[in-house]
Amino acid sequence: MRLFLLPISTRRTLLYCQKIDLPATQKLSISDRIQDKAVRTWAEWEKGGYKWQKSVVYYGNRALRRIPYEEWGLKSVPPLSQRQKQVELKGDDKVDVVYPQDLIPQEKVSKILDTLAKEREKLHWKKLLGCFVGMPLTIPVGILPVIPNIPFFYLAYRAWSHWRAIKGGQHLQFLVKNNLFTLNPSPIVDAVYAGQKQPLASTPEPTTAPDAELLGNEKVPGPGDPNPEGETMLLNQANGIKMTQALDLPQLEVELERAIWQVETAIKKKAGEPTEEEIKAKEDEEKKKVQ
Repeated sequence: MRLFLLPISTRRTLLYCQKIDLPATQKLSISDRIQDKAVRTWAEWEKGGYKWQKSVVYYGNRALRRIPYEEWGLKSVPPLSQRQKQVELKGDDKVDVVYPQDLIPQEKVSKILDTLAKEREKLHWKKLLGCFVGMPLTIPVGILPVIPNIPFFYLAYRAWSHWRAIKGGQHLQFLVKNNLFTLNPSPIVDAVYAGQKQPLASTPEPTTAPDAELLGNEKVPGPGDPNPEGETMLLNQANGIKMTQALDLPQLEVELERAIWQVETAIKKKAGEPTEEEIKAKEDEEKKKVQ
């Protein structure tokens, strides 16, 4: 298992877990089999002949993009089984932590992992219970013919998502508590950040709580940070793609794209600048007027 810590801004860092291929003799867990089935079904709907299926996929993808990237990061960490716990305690399954040492000091890595593991745990429990409460309320929708009970399946998915985030966070806490990871600073990652041209989106006030732990670099590489007390982006979408290519990790691309979009949107809103969606909506409105 390999963990990546990739700062998105001076205050926010993406966590991503790369799972090493399972041995041929090891079966997927029930949760993983359900997830694989859902992915295949989603792909079939995207190519499906029914208009409602394509509509569900379109709006579903928009909703998925808004799920906090922190949740996706925790979900990427597999739940900790008793067997896996013993394997990791014995040191048979080493966990590498890949990070940019020019941005994250070595002594901060453990603290960042611990913060990412714990900071959203209460929120996920609260949201999980909310999904369980809401699911029975969607039963009347299931009476409708042809169209499946989309609200129920959405809440069921969100419940599973929160549960996976909780379990991923607990696994991460276990690794930190027992110091079961090996630090692996990456010159490749550092090179991508060093090649990022400024200025990027920035705000005088951070999008996180003022007293929140810095989960990126305290200062922007290059000439200087325009908002040292606030928050500044450290990656744009183009360099996010370069990062995945440099690491030869294509599955990371969607995670980085989502995280960069979310953090950049939050920073622009905080700074009072128009977001990507607001600009697009305005352009669409102007096109309608012309027509």
